[in-house]
Amino acid sequence: MNTSTPPSTPPLKTIVIAGGGFAGTTLARALEAPLPPGWQLVLLSEESYTTFNPMLAEVVGAAVFPEHVIAPIREMLAVTRFIMGRLERVDHEARTLSCSTLAGPLEMRFDHLVLAFGQRANLDIIPGLADHALPLKLVGDAMHIRNRLLQRLAHIELSADKAQRRTLGHFVVIGGGFSGVEVAGAVIDFIRSAHRCYPRVKARELRVTLLHDGERLLPELPAALGAAAAKSLAERGVDVRLGARAARVHADGVDLADGTRVASATVVCTIGARANPLVERLGVQTLRGRIVTDPDGQVSGRPGLWALGDCAATLNLASGQPSPPTAQFAVAQARQLARNLLRHIAGESTRPFHHVSRGMMATTGHHRGVAQVFGIKLAGLPAWLLWRAYYLMRMPTLGRKVRIWVEWTWSLFFPADVTHLRFTRTTDVETPPARPTQP
Repeated sequence: MNTSTPPSTPPLKTIVIAGGGFAGTTLARALEAPLPPGWQLVLLSEESYTTFNPMLAEVVGAAVFPEHVIAPIREMLAVTRFIMGRLERVDHEARTLSCSTLAGPLEMRFDHLVLAFGQRANLDIIPGLADHALPLKLVGDAMHIRNRLLQRLAHIELSADKAQRRTLGHFVVIGGGFSGVEVAGAVIDFIRSAHRCYPRVKARELRVTLLHDGERLLPELPAALGAAAAKSLAERGVDVRLGARAARVHADGVDLADGTRVASATVVCTIGARANPLVERLGVQTLRGRIVTDPDGQVSGRPGLWALGDCAATLNLASGQPSPPTAQFAVAQARQLARNLLRHIAGESTRPFHHVSRGMMATTGHHRGVAQVFGIKLAGLPAWLLWRAYYLMRMPTLGRKVRIWVEWTWSLFFPADVTHLRFTRTTDVETPPARPTQP
């Protein structure tokens, strides 16, 4: 009789990816098939979905439903273990991490940890911003802004004060980058479309102003396209103010650095980003809040610790500059890091990040946009169609692609939906007053 003990199976080695955005999900999907035996993938994220941030302006303008610009992470992964939780602490020496989950605290050992948790909105960049402005960073922000626009239209109808009506009907957007330009175009289109349902609101009472402290819009693009974007917005009725730096935000307006005041009851902010609070606790080198990495994506002096996406300042050898915090570069970094992790596991040399931008684009409203693709500059309808085609292809599942395509097709022929969605629970509804007793 053979009484020998069978050999025990060695524990699986683990790659943990902290963050479920473009960078984290792309990295997990790129590693799933080629990961060698004996290794497992874990993706940790506070949310159970990935938000397509470039499409948030589409939610503001009611071009798509909010659930169509998010993709469930569990549907995107085949064998990766997904844990919904927040990364709280990393012990690099012991190779362990702690996270908070729905089931309570969870500790986990890792062999490689990839930080891909992006950045957060910085509402302290301008005094009064946190109290009176509406940030645009999450899908909930986009829905809140859309609801606020509808609330303002309803309020104008009920107001007899001319000055108050002008303030309520004036919508200000701070920031002339991609998000600012796109949301300004979405807002002007939406309020003009929704105006049909508010007969007591005059069209001249509705205005949109875009404040940008730079000399031109879209500084990431060539000057000609920035000028084209400003012209496109102006033709739609947006008051584009260049060199206008917001100094303080109030409940009824914005003070500019030159001492002037812009009266407005609704201010949307698309500027300012801050690091995840965990970054400071890690004790790593940062550049403007972003983790400094070696060219291959590994955090300097921290073997097994990697970073990519918006939270990382990774040098791009193609430009000699840190990679910009955009979805395009997050995806490119994730694919490169997947190859580097596989090389590292195989004992091979890793390679530095090198990516030549395919181009950048922005919408300026319905049927209009600007783009630069492989050096070719586009404006107007071609740029708008290209923008939509690109992000439609970026959707990770066929179901999401079909839903977006149907919604976009619908919006070509029908006006924007003016439904004010209030996610009110039964327990939140106030008890109605008792009816008076009939004599």
